[in-house]
Amino acid sequence: MSSLTCDQSKFIVAESGASYYQNDSDNSAFGSEQFVEVLVYFGSSKIITDPKDVETPKLYTYRVPLQMNVQLGCIVSIPVRNQIKRGIVIQFINQLPPHWKSEEIKAILEIDQAYLPQHLCQLLTQISSYYQTELIDVIRTSLPPGLLSTPQLRIRLIKEVIPPGASELLRTSAKKILSLLLEQDNDLSWKEINEKVINAQQGQKDLLNRGWIELYSDDSNRPKPKLKAAISLTIDPFVVEKLHKRHREILIFLKNHGSEMWLSDFVKVCKTTHNTLKILAEKGYIEIEEREVLRLAQEIEQLPDQPKQLNHSQLKALEIINNLTGFSEALLHGVTGSGKTEVYLQAIAPVINQQKSVILLVPEIGLTPQLTDRVRARFGDQVLVYHSGFQTERYDTWRQMLTGTPYVIIGTRSAIFAPLPKLGLIILDEEHDSSFKQDQPSPCYHARKVAQWRAELENCPLILGSATPSLESWLEIKHKNQQNRFYLSLPERIQARPLPPIKIVDMRQELRQGNRSIFSYDLQTALHQLKATRQQGILFIHRRGHSTFVSCRSCGYVMECPHCDVSLAYHHEHPDAAQLLRCHYCNYSQLYPQRCPECDSPYFKHFGSGTQRVTEELNRLFPELKCIRFDSDTTSRKNAHRTLLTQFANGEADLLVGTQMLTKGLDLESVSLVGIVSADGLLHLSDYRASERAFQTLVQVAGRAGRGNDPGRVILQTYTPEHPVIQAVQRHDYESFVATELQQRQELNYPPYGRLILLRLSSFNQQDVEQTAQRLAEFLVENNPNSDFELLGPAPAPILRVANRYRWQILLKTSQDSSIILPKFSEFNSGSVYITIDIDPLHL
Repeated sequence: MSSLTCDQSKFIVAESGASYYQNDSDNSAFGSEQFVEVLVYFGSSKIITDPKDVETPKLYTYRVPLQMNVQLGCIVSIPVRNQIKRGIVIQFINQLPPHWKSEEIKAILEIDQAYLPQHLCQLLTQISSYYQTELIDVIRTSLPPGLLSTPQLRIRLIKEVIPPGASELLRTSAKKILSLLLEQDNDLSWKEINEKVINAQQGQKDLLNRGWIELYSDDSNRPKPKLKAAISLTIDPFVVEKLHKRHREILIFLKNHGSEMWLSDFVKVCKTTHNTLKILAEKGYIEIEEREVLRLAQEIEQLPDQPKQLNHSQLKALEIINNLTGFSEALLHGVTGSGKTEVYLQAIAPVINQQKSVILLVPEIGLTPQLTDRVRARFGDQVLVYHSGFQTERYDTWRQMLTGTPYVIIGTRSAIFAPLPKLGLIILDEEHDSSFKQDQPSPCYHARKVAQWRAELENCPLILGSATPSLESWLEIKHKNQQNRFYLSLPERIQARPLPPIKIVDMRQELRQGNRSIFSYDLQTALHQLKATRQQGILFIHRRGHSTFVSCRSCGYVMECPHCDVSLAYHHEHPDAAQLLRCHYCNYSQLYPQRCPECDSPYFKHFGSGTQRVTEELNRLFPELKCIRFDSDTTSRKNAHRTLLTQFANGEADLLVGTQMLTKGLDLESVSLVGIVSADGLLHLSDYRASERAFQTLVQVAGRAGRGNDPGRVILQTYTPEHPVIQAVQRHDYESFVATELQQRQELNYPPYGRLILLRLSSFNQQDVEQTAQRLAEFLVENNPNSDFELLGPAPAPILRVANRYRWQILLKTSQDSSIILPKFSEFNSGSVYITIDIDPLHL
């Protein structure tokens, strides 16, 4: 069993008897034989069809070869059961058990350039403890993809040594392996052979003993430095007496260009050949060698930018931030357009001057390009971008951060694990955003909480910035009298620009007046005016796609996903594209039938609105307006966010139509109109956080208007104008909304006053998952007789079936200081049930 506590100062070990990341010895084994314990990674954390196939991470002892410099946190390659695996050096061993023979302990094979610094190791251990996740899975999450990947064991046939009629000498399993290798070009993975051959291990041993096959490791999927041939001058051409005229010209050309160049570039500009350069290298006049080329995120060069003049509120906030010493936490609460980013930039400057680094987190990749441009204009090449949108770049960026050079790291939640040796400041922009919480795979961590722990470990300040702070941050900083907690307010927009007025349009009244369009009369009038005033607008709709569901008007049949208990959404990209039905949960798609599959009625139509339908209606009603759609469908390609936003900022479109991605930090001065097509889809959700999320989203998207010299306006369409959230949004009244919401949360003991733990169970077998959920609930009740908690469930998940997996859940509601005993989930696996735990879930 494991005890889940709220004492975040404890680093609970993941293996009994092991003290992870304790400095029990000198950090180096260089020069003397030493032994280390390595936490081994066995495979990916993807959903396993049979949970019994999951191998528990273990600690293994290995010998450190002489002259190998191993440190705590190193990534190493080690032999495990005739395979090569990767793991993390956890601790040094001062003394082996008496019955162990040192010469029998296997040695580390290789050490990777990347590693986990000591302070980061402590943080990962804390995450493992709090979020009840195996430490190796936390480590895997923190690293660039592929660093812990297992090399693939392959078998190669040595064809030239096999005598004629060899198969007659072999047993059945060896004969089958030999046959497979001959069919597949003499080379196969061990995994393929093991799946196709009975008793493959014995057959492999037979062929190895005969010397007819060889085993090797294929490590091609592992990230590696990118190498490129470079040419450099070794001898001054003017001091060499006997030299061919053309050779002298080549050497002089190289000298005049800095004495070194990339080989491919030199061949082109000097108009020479590789053979000629090879001759010069053989004579010792030049040297040709492979050098690493860093694959860092390529950003557009920015003109240098100077700090802007701050208003009184900004100056006051910056003064407090610059005077923070050691660990401290500040909530920068500024209305939209109040200049929070400029405060960040001027707070970063003194940290960089002190040769320390800064982590600046944003909730979405889509926010990164615009913010990166502003930060690069201020700090140039000292800015690195790190998020999941980059693959090979992440590996090089990770290693670059280890050099100790002061950097500003901009990225999404995974950037909180940036291995910076000297961290001086952490900033979370839009700290309220739910994208900072990882839902899957484990660990289901929240970047804000991890940032708090890291700031404490690094003894540096943490700045949380938002126009609509989370209730957790508001209560923690505004209402608790604690040292090193500061509330910083930016109540006005820069240059005293007014907040945009918000007009509420009752769509029920529009319908009574005969308007059946998705656009109200007010919004239609405003859209017509855009072209004349040469201004731009944003239209917000909370769903992507064309229509939310497809239904038959004759019999009422609704098209549903065959793999999930949800309706299929209608997608139609453009008039010439195929009409598709798509599941937004498992990505199943099919062609849109023209007649009802149930009753063959021709009255088979799509209902509801998504970004595609809004764009289609705009093109029909306002052909003079050019639109850009900005949602997860149109921004899936690399750099698509930057491309679309650049087009809009350059005036190549009049309207930007999108989902929640539009609400987060976009600063476009030409936007004077924001239209919220339908606010109701955000309000009526079966989630205690629905009102908070709706308020934050609506206030944020409204705040995109009026950031330039022209005043802005917001038109909010709704069928429930009397809703308290709509009323608070219209008044831009954050504090009264929060006061009401906190009172309701406190009465029900929901966060931030209480605490939630969500156990998710899934299986292809509906009966298995239901029975396992019942047994798990009984365990929790029986083993926590004195704990102060409320058990909600077990119950089917809001969407019972996704990708043919049936899902149940158990919700534990506790007080902030309670302790609950949770089981080892492996004991509840019934052969098909997969269980995950989500501490402090944001989505139920």
